[in-house]
Formats: sequence, structure tokens, C-alpha cells
Amino acid sequence: MRDDSVANHPIRLFPRVQQCRHFKACHVTPARFQSASRVRADRCWPAGNGFPPGAYRDTRPSANIAFCPAAHGRRACSLAGANARVVRSAAAGAPAASLAESRPAPGALPKPPGQTITTVSGERIKDEPAFTVQDLLQESPGVSFKQGNGPRDIGISIRGSNARNGFGIRNIVVLEDGFSVTQPDGLSRTDLLDPHAYGGVDVYRGPASAMFGNYATGGAINFRLWRGDQINGARYGVEGGSFGYVNNYAIIGGRNERAEGAAFMSDVRGDGYISHSSFNTQTFNALGTYSLTPDDRITVKAIDNRLSTNLSTRLSLNQFQTNPLQRGCTNAAAAAPGCATVALFANGFSAPTVAQTADEAGFGRHDTRNIGGIRWEHDFDSQTTWRTQAVFDDKNINQPTGMTSAIGDSPSYNLLTNVTQRGNLFGLDAVQFAEVFYARQRLTNYTWNVAPGGGLGALSSFYDGGHHVNWGGRFREEVNLAPNWIGYVAAGVESTTIAAVNTIFTFPGGAAVPGYFPIQRDFLNYAPEGGMLYRLNDAWQFRSRVATGYGTPQISNLTVTAQGVSGNNSQLASQTNVGIDVGTDWTPHAALKLSVTGFYEFFRNELVTQSPGAGLQNFTFNVPRSVHRGVEVAADWRPLPGWRLIAAYTWLDQFYVDYTEQLSAGALTARFDRAGNKIPGVAPNELFTRLGYDQPFGPWKGVGAFVEYVWLDAFYMENANLLKAPSYGLFNLNVHYDTEIADDYLKGAIFFFEVKNVLGKTYVASANNITDSINATTGIQNPGSVLAATGTGSIYAGAPRAFVAGMKLAFR
Repeated sequence: MRDDSVANHPIRLFPRVQQCRHFKACHVTPARFQSASRVRADRCWPAGNGFPPGAYRDTRPSANIAFCPAAHGRRACSLAGANARVVRSAAAGAPAASLAESRPAPGALPKPPGQTITTVSGERIKDEPAFTVQDLLQESPGVSFKQGNGPRDIGISIRGSNARNGFGIRNIVVLEDGFSVTQPDGLSRTDLLDPHAYGGVDVYRGPASAMFGNYATGGAINFRLWRGDQINGARYGVEGGSFGYVNNYAIIGGRNERAEGAAFMSDVRGDGYISHSSFNTQTFNALGTYSLTPDDRITVKAIDNRLSTNLSTRLSLNQFQTNPLQRGCTNAAAAAPGCATVALFANGFSAPTVAQTADEAGFGRHDTRNIGGIRWEHDFDSQTTWRTQAVFDDKNINQPTGMTSAIGDSPSYNLLTNVTQRGNLFGLDAVQFAEVFYARQRLTNYTWNVAPGGGLGALSSFYDGGHHVNWGGRFREEVNLAPNWIGYVAAGVESTTIAAVNTIFTFPGGAAVPGYFPIQRDFLNYAPEGGMLYRLNDAWQFRSRVATGYGTPQISNLTVTAQGVSGNNSQLASQTNVGIDVGTDWTPHAALKLSVTGFYEFFRNELVTQSPGAGLQNFTFNVPRSVHRGVEVAADWRPLPGWRLIAAYTWLDQFYVDYTEQLSAGALTARFDRAGNKIPGVAPNELFTRLGYDQPFGPWKGVGAFVEYVWLDAFYMENANLLKAPSYGLFNLNVHYDTEIADDYLKGAIFFFEVKNVLGKTYVASANNITDSINATTGIQNPGSVLAATGTGSIYAGAPRAFVAGMKLAFR
């Protein structure tokens, strides 16, 4: 793990360039040296405008390029390394620092100075199992996780942004290799993300709508597939263990003079540790780049994910404490204590109801996701690049998850085009960036009542043929203000339209009678932003940033009432936030990195989602004003050879400033002022730490072990702050062996064994917000003891002690 404000934003923006005296001397340090004598001349082309006549560059896909004096000719052109910047030879008299970037690797995104960014390498999980993306992102400060609807559906939250959502990811833009995998309506899911596929992940923390647009109120995450030249052959891995878990996966990749590509495949199955939670999912993920000409590159992206999983019913706190893993819950009539049930209409459309367990009703998800993207990049000259990108994303769902089942196919497409110009502004090195974009999604959803015994009852509601459209533009200007200062300003403006006709059925006398409820909402949002980076010396760096974010409601928010049923909730407004970040990064030497960031964010009309009860749909409301503030700390220390200590700590304090909640029971209605109350779902303290040792030399080289400790503080589950999900601390223990192999076909092998939750702790892996209630006779708010018994539809337990073993093989 590293904070990219440390790694990628030194004031000396580029690695040092050694002057070319011989062919083999032309390279960029500290990037990996590659002898110019090994670089074929036909890979090098004239450098173009802005560089010394006769200078050459490497034009292979993804190559960032170094320049040598013309005197050394085409053969002196050498590869600079995957993350190097464009540099000019010292002999050419160019400045030692410039803001101009070279061609980035496919999917690499800009990293504005002052932006709080953490980069995690895929090497982080090379010696351990990786069931979900939580295993990959665990050490990122400010990032939290909760169990979603399915064993591999992990809700990711940045600074509490997604903590109140019942499933998937909201309020964060998710990308893969620069291609959006967040549909225009703002929903992302992690089922299609197998952590073994990724060579790195960039986490942008804090409001970032000036760069990522709608729904980036919490930030953004860009997952990057392993590059072809990083694989340079094939890798195969298998891991498995407790509760029937097994994952077989493979990735192949390579690179030649004009093309680079990698393709990943995995098959993941398991019985699940909670009753009725078996799963089966297959994923294909590929990325390829081809150089059409020295100035034109095409990048293509493809993802195919097929998911089938059973789902258990979420629990109340009392049910969790009685029977957290839902043992003995096959049949409602003979259910064990603590089993959760859902009331289903006996005739499929109206009362009376029948209590059913998840097994009896066949709750689950059966989804497919198909994503295809293409990106064309054209260099007008060495300073100006034009990029155009298109993504097609089709989400097809079949989800009997409670009283109702959502079924629908929602295709979408996302188009953008931008220009990046590297040059100067009033004599200062600068980068100018401008982009326009358009995204559209077909809104389709059929909500069916789930029938007792499984299957579908009557159609409850539907919308089909509607649309969600986002379009707008953004710009960014980065300037090297002084030798130790970099600053930037940015802004974006975006128009959003949500239009559909929600058809809701009633059943007087048993006949289905439709009612038509048209929805037409138009939103206009804008997002200014600015930041500064100051590098005091090689050890100390300081950054600050003021940024804004916005997120419009989704169609699912607008069509579910406070009772958790289909209806009109179309009055919702866009949520907006303004965030202030101040941070410092200390790197006294290569063995120690420490990063501390404080933030304060002001929200208007925050969208909060909560559950009205088991089996019902989650509903959403606006909170007029709220505050999110906190501190993030990341540390990476290597005190002695082979030893490494990693730690990530987050403190979050989030509370309502202006919010009055109305509760009803029978004929009584009461209003409660929630100002000053903590926002539910947000743990005030989170800690991850790992201490490991890997033998660096001798006959035991490659043998290693580590111990992890994960701690999550208790947090409130509802707005009145009467009921808390309990805190927990978990220990994980791992031993592994990583060895190189001198063979014509095999390059290396890794073997590992890990014990998860060593002490067998029973803990809450997910607790959706629940609704407070009042006494139907007195109108007095019910205490926490009542909520603990009645607040169903909230909790999934975490995994008990589990054993996982596996191996990974690398082939030439």
C-alpha cells in the first residue's frame, strides 16, 4: 500500500534522467533499466513537435517514453517503465520538472495534486487467499466494508459514504482500467470483481464530482487488471477451504512490439457459512491495447459475470444474538429459536400471509453482467492527446430477495471524449484538460410478489422504457507554481434526467387494476474544486484540497415509499457535499511511510436509506443538513530485513445538523428532532494492522508468515441512537512459501495456509439501518429493547473460524 500523494507527486515530478552518452546509458531511473541494445529500432519513431530534432521515442502500447539526444539515433530510444513520465534529455536543455505526463498505461487516471489517493498493489494478496475485494482493499484508510446480498457482494464505503445503503455500492464511482463499471443510475456491485484479476487499485477519497461526475460524493475507485507484460506468460491458482469454498482462476498475458493484452477467468463456488447461502459465479475479464500507428492506440475491455447465489434473511439484533448463522431454519413450522421469516401473500397478491423461511421461499439472486468498452487515443503531437471512449454495460437481474422479486434487463452506454494538453501557462509548466460526456440507461424493473414455496405470485409494479441520462462537461488546470508548489483548479457541470412511468397494481376483488404514476425529474449540478501540494523536502510533503460532490436520486429511490412498498417518493432532491482535506506525508527513508489526513465535509439533502422490516424494500429520504468529519492514518514500516508492519486507522464522526423525523403508529403521529444525533451505520473507529516476516535470503528464502488484527467499533443502527451493533476484533493468521523455479515452463510457485477469525468471534458483518417506532397507544418512542426484537431485515453475521489453503503457479 502507498499513498499516491507520496509516491506520484514529488515536486521533482519525474524520475531523474541520465544523460545519454552510450546506447545502454539512455534510461530513466529509478524505473527498471532496459538496455537500449535490446530495443529494436523499428519500435522508435521521431519524437515530434516540442522535442529536439532527431529525438526518438518508444511507441509500443502502454510504453511511457524517454528521449535521447539526436546524436545517438533511433537505437538509443529505450523504454522508461510503466509509470515513468515524459522526460527530455538533460542535453536538450529541458527543465528538470514538468507537469506534462506521457502516455499512461491503459486505464491510468489523472491524480491531481492535493487529492487524497491510496494505491494498493495486487502483490498485496500474492501470498494469501482472496475471497472478495475486501481482502485487496483492507489496508486502505477511510475505506469500510459491509456484507451485501450475496457472499461476494461487498458494500464498499469511503468515509462512510455507502454505510447506509442496503446493498451494492452507492455514492462512489467504480471503474476498471478507466472504463466505468458504475451504471448511469449510480449502482455498482462487487460480485463481478475477483481480486485475483487486479495488479493494482487506486482509491480516490473525498468528494470528486469535478473529475468523476454524478455519484462521486464519497470518491472513486479504479481497479486495474494485471498488464500483459507483468504476466508475460500465464498464472494459475486454486484456493479452497471451509464451508465448501473453492476458487479456480487463471490469467494469461503478454506483449509484443505493437500489442499488449491480458485475460482473466475464474470459477468460484461454495456452500456459504450461513444457512441457505450457497453460491456459484463465473467471471471473464480482459484488456487489450494495440498501436495502430505511432500516434494512435486502441484499447478494448470486456467483462462477463454470471452469478447465482442463495440468500438468507437478514436478522434483528435479538435473532443475531440467538442464532447468528441461522441453523435449523429450513422450515418455518419447525424453526429453531432465532430463525427469521418473511410474510408472503398466500394467494400471491393479498392477505392473508404465510410465514416462510429463506429456504422455503427460495430467496436468491440470479444475475448476469456484460460490459464492453473501447478507447481510442490520438497524439496530435508530443504535447496533446485526444481520447474518445465508449462503454456498453448490460445488467440483467432476477432477484427474489424477500416479499418481492426484482426482474429486469437494464442496458446502458457511457460516452466521453477529452483533450489533454501539456505545455505552459504564463511561462509555468501546466496541463490543461477538458472533457464532454453523455451516459444513458434504460430503466426496466418488474416487481413480482414472491409466492409461498418459491416462484412468483402476481405482478406488483413495473416500469419499462424509461431512461436515466447524465450529460455535461468538465475541465482541469494543473500548474507548477514554483519549485516546491503545485496547484490545480477544476470544475464540472452535469444535467441529469430521470423519466419513467411506474405502474402499480391493486387487486380489488382479486382482479389486477393498474395505476399509472409518471415520474419526470430533472437535475442540474456543478462541482468546483481546487488543491495545492507543497514539498518541503524529500521527507515532508503537505497537501490541501477543497472539493465538491453531488449525487442525484435513482429510480429505485423515487419509487419506494416509507412503508417499503412500491409507490411515489419522487420529491427527493440531489445530495451535495463540500469537503475540506488537509494532509501530510512523511517519508524519512524508504523503509518508513506515514500519511495523516483530516477532512471535514458539509452535506445538504443527504440521501439516507433504511429498512422498514424483513422482506420489505429499502426506502430513501433526504436529510437537510449533516456533517461528516474524520481522520485517516496509514503507516508502512520495514524496521528490519524481512519484517513489515502495515496499519490503517480511520476515525469518523458523522451527525445530523438539521433533521426532523416523523413516525406513525395506528392513528398516532409524532415528530422527533434528530439534530446532533449520530448518523447510523457509521463506525466511529476502524483499525487494520498486519505484522509479517518473509525470509529474504538463505535456504529458507520465501518462507513467511503474518498475523492480522481487524477492529470495528460499535455503531448505531437507527436515527434515535437507541440501539447499537456491537464492536468486534478479529485475528487472522497466515503462513506461506514463495519460490522461484528454474524450469523451461514454470517460473515460480506460491503455497499458503490461512486461518480466518482465529478466535472464532461471532460478529456483525452487515447491519442495515432500521426504522425507529412509537407506541401505538401513547405515541412515545419505543426503547432499544423493543427495536432489538422488532428491527428485522438488518443483520448478516460474519464468518466463523475458517481454514483456507491454496497455491499459485506462474508459467513462462
